Amino acid sequence: MLVVVVIAVAVVVVVVVEVLVAVAVVVVVVVVVVVEVVVVVVVVVEVVVVVVCAA
Repeated sequence: MLVVVVIAVAVVVVVVVEVLVAVAVVVVVVVVVVVEVVVVVVVVVEVVVVVVCAA
């Protein structure tokens, strides 16, 4: 009986770790996307400033 409990706990721990890893991956992807969007916005602002100054 104790072996069954130990196996059940181990399975739960593995599932929890997998979920945490999945969440971490999603967070990393979101951060990367946000950084890319910020970079694009900065570049667009720079282009607009250059065009306005040149005009």
